[in-house]
Amino acid sequence: MKILLLDKNHPLITEQLLAKNFILEEDFTSSYDEVCGKIQNYDGVIIRSRIPLDKNFLEKASNLKFIARVGAGMENIDIPVAEKLGIQLINSPEGNRDSVAEHVVGMLLILMNRLFIASNEVKKGIWLREENRGDELLGKTVGLIGYGNMGKATAKRLSGFGCKVIFHDILPDLSDEFATQVSLEELKEKAEVLSLHIPMTEETHYLIDSTFISEMKNDFYFVNTARGKNVETKYLVETLKSGKVKGACLDVLEYEKASFEKLELENEDLQYLLDSEKVIVTPHIAGWTHQSKEKLAQVIVDKIIASFC
Repeated sequence: MKILLLDKNHPLITEQLLAKNFILEEDFTSSYDEVCGKIQNYDGVIIRSRIPLDKNFLEKASNLKFIARVGAGMENIDIPVAEKLGIQLINSPEGNRDSVAEHVVGMLLILMNRLFIASNEVKKGIWLREENRGDELLGKTVGLIGYGNMGKATAKRLSGFGCKVIFHDILPDLSDEFATQVSLEELKEKAEVLSLHIPMTEETHYLIDSTFISEMKNDFYFVNTARGKNVETKYLVETLKSGKVKGACLDVLEYEKASFEKLELENEDLQYLLDSEKVIVTPHIAGWTHQSKEKLAQVIVDKIIASFC
C-alpha cells in the first residue's frame, strides 16, 4: 500500500511502516490544491491538521482506503463522505489522554492557588500572603462533559485529589470507580468545576453559551482542553467579569486557525483573556508532551498494521 504523510510526526511511523513493506511518501509543504491533484495515487493518508479532507478532497481520492489522524479530533475530515466512500477512519485518542489529564490538573492547581501570580510578584519584590490565599480542589464536585479517553483519564487524576467527579455523556452506562454519570441538569446543579472533553460537532459548537452558563447553579471554575469553538467566548468573558465563572483554564481558543498553528483573530474578548489574572491560556498543548508524541504515533501504526497487514 502507498501512503502519503502530510504532517511531520514521530519517526517511528515511518520506521515501522517501512518495515512492514508499506510505501511511504512525505509531503509537508504542498498546498491543498496540489495535494488534491495527486491524492488518487495513494491508498492511505496520515495527517494531523494541516490540510482539510473535505468532500472535494475525498472524491478525488479514488483509491483511498484509510485516513489516519495522529490525534483525537476528526473535525477536519468530512466523516459522512468518507464513510459513504468506504474509507476507514483511524485516530489515536489513547495516545495523549494522559497528557491532557495532567494538563487539566496542572492548570487548575496553578489557577486556584495563584501560583503564577504569586511567583511573579515575589520575583518583583512583592510579598503578599493573604492576597494569594489559594482554593483547594479537595472536596469539590467536578463536572466533566464527555467521558471518552480524555474524560476518563482526567477523572482518574481528579479523584486522587479527593474530588467528587460526575460527568455527562451522550452514551449510557459509563460510570466507573472514578466518576458517576449524571444528567446534564444534575451536572449543572452540582458542579463547582466544569471541564470539557468533547469533539467539535454541530451539536457541540458553542455548547457553552450564555444559557448554559446561566443554568449553572454554582459559581464555578471552567476548563477547556477540547476545542475552542465549543465555547462562545464573549459570554465566557462576560461571566468572568461578573464572577459567575471564578476562573478559566483555556488550552484552546475560539480564535485559533483550523490547523491550530496560531490565532487567526484578535479582539477585545481575547485581550481580556490574555490580560486577566483569572485566566490561564496555553497554546493548544494539553496533548503535546514528549511522551504523547511517541504514544500517538505508536497507536496509529498499531491500528494501521492491525487493519492492513
